[in-house]
Amino acid sequence: MKVSNFPIFTQKDIPSEAEVTSHQLMIKAGMIRKLSSGQYSWLPMGLRVIQKIEQIIREELNDIGCSEILMPSVQPAELWKESGRWDDYGPELLRFKDRHDREFCLGPTFEEVITDLVKKDVSSYKQLPINLFQISSKFRDEIRPRFGVMRAREFIMKDAYSFHETQDCLDITYESYKAAYRKIFERLTLDYTMVDADSGNIGGNKSNEFHVIADTGEDDLLLDEKLNGMNLEIAKIKYSEDSLESIIKKTGLMHKKGIEVGHIFKLGQKYSEKMKAKITTKESKSVDMFMGCYGIGVTRIVAAAIEQSHDSNGIIWPKSISPFEAVIVEIDGHKNNEVRSHANEIYEKLRSSKLNIIYDDRDASFGNKMKDWELIGIPKSIIIGKKEAKNKTVTYKSRTEKDKSEINVEDILGKITK
Repeated sequence: MKVSNFPIFTQKDIPSEAEVTSHQLMIKAGMIRKLSSGQYSWLPMGLRVIQKIEQIIREELNDIGCSEILMPSVQPAELWKESGRWDDYGPELLRFKDRHDREFCLGPTFEEVITDLVKKDVSSYKQLPINLFQISSKFRDEIRPRFGVMRAREFIMKDAYSFHETQDCLDITYESYKAAYRKIFERLTLDYTMVDADSGNIGGNKSNEFHVIADTGEDDLLLDEKLNGMNLEIAKIKYSEDSLESIIKKTGLMHKKGIEVGHIFKLGQKYSEKMKAKITTKESKSVDMFMGCYGIGVTRIVAAAIEQSHDSNGIIWPKSISPFEAVIVEIDGHKNNEVRSHANEIYEKLRSSKLNIIYDDRDASFGNKMKDWELIGIPKSIIIGKKEAKNKTVTYKSRTEKDKSEINVEDILGKITK
């Protein structure tokens, strides 16, 4: 990809409402633009990060036998009334009526829709267990959207659901999702921890949250020296204390701030009982299915990764989710045919090796180009000017290192894939 065909939208100014680093850098690096309060458009550079995260999620969920589907975002009120959540969910549920005066909501979560979907086609224990997931936009009418995409009204989320004949089967699947989540967050190179959590308005008898440790996190975590522990809501119940300070004094646990990037639940029969999602067992008994649900905040992961990895110059992407693996930066290629020719030759060589490369062929100064790419956070830079064109070499620079080194063309591939 060449910049002449792939516009970048970096900017110097930061909106006053951008309070946290990730929000500031996502705007400056041209990843997002605000549409309205809590709603953002994703620009080409940002969308590439989203797509890489989604691909990692798909690979790990496919590995545990989870099949992808897609459900409507507009949900009929009847389903929510059937589950009892229409009145219980609160003002975050955006409700509206169509021209026929029928009530609907924009889906913040999909337990009702998936239960209705499965019960129409699954009637026997022979069809279980089933694992289904989707990656789609969700909407919550947040009273105060803040921190950019960390707490937005509209966001992209992976939500998965499992259906079982027995609690034992649900327990086994729940552990498989735990393992899959660990693989996902490790591939994303996130500094994360899993904690015991409250089930909230989703419900169920057990849940766990996955948090990225960051000072800008909104959640309070109580952790031991191995970073195992619980969120504050669970700690208050467990230790019969009302405040964070009293719990720390009583237990000696560490207090950390976390950004919640994943949440999994054992729902039991909460939804299947109310919505009559039954199967016939081997003994010809009619029973309510057991359910689990498993969420990952895709857009929130982008912000969390930036909060964990940045410096004064901009974002520092891990290789796994960087928009591009490397950038070719030519110096005055628009004025010098030898530089342009050498840069094009290197670009085609790397493309033929199936590397994800962007070539900055803009008519702009070398300094401005490098400032842009350090801000955007591409891990590796391949610099080509008059000297490199003459010597048939390139100058290599890593995003995390100050020094540059002139290397032979045949060594480029090893540097980028290292």
